[in-house]
Amino acid sequence: MKKVDHRTKVTKMLIKKAFTELLRFKPVQSITVKELCEKAGINRGTFYAHYNDVYDLFDNIEKEMIEKFNETLEPLLTLDEDEATPLKITTKIFEWIRDNADVCAVTLGPFGDKEFAGKLINIGRDKYVQTYLKVFKTATPKQLEYYYAFVSSGCIGLLEKWFKDGMTSSAEEIAFMAQNIMMYGIGFLKGNLNK
Repeated sequence: MKKVDHRTKVTKMLIKKAFTELLRFKPVQSITVKELCEKAGINRGTFYAHYNDVYDLFDNIEKEMIEKFNETLEPLLTLDEDEATPLKITTKIFEWIRDNADVCAVTLGPFGDKEFAGKLINIGRDKYVQTYLKVFKTATPKQLEYYYAFVSSGCIGLLEKWFKDGMTSSAEEIAFMAQNIMMYGIGFLKGNLNK
C-alpha cells in the first residue's frame, strides 16, 4: 500500500511540475494532455487515472494551494497583539510563496489564472482583518479592508518583480521591504530603516 501511495505521489508531482512548466509559456486552454504527458514522462492512461483533463488538474492544484495557504495563515490568527506584527505576518506569507514558487510564479505570470490570485487575496484579506483588528484597536474593519486592498495590489507587484528577478532576495528581505513600504510609504526611500 505504501509503495502505491508513494508512486501516486511521485506521479502527481511529475504531472504538476510538467504542467506548471507548460503554463509559463502558454495558457491552460492551449495545453494538451498529450504534450503534458510527454513532458512529464508518463502515458495518457496514467494521467487519466488521476485527472479527467487539464482543467481538472488545474482545479486540483488550485484547491491544494488554497488549503496550504489557509494552513499557513491559520496560526497567525492565534498570535497575541505583541506577536502579530506586520513583519511576522508578511514574512510567513512570503515564505509560503517562496515554498510554492512554481505555482505562484505561474499564477502571477502572463498566462496565470488571475481569479486564483484573487481567491488567495480574498483569503488573506479575511485573515488580515481579523488579526489586525487586535493590533490596530482604533481601526475599523472598513479602514482595514481599504488598506488591505491598497497593500495587496502593491504586494502583487512586488511579487511579480521578485519572481522576475529569479527570487534572488530572501523571503525575509522582501517581507521587510513590503512592511516598510506599508508602514512608511514613500518615507521608505528616504533613509535606511533598520530591522
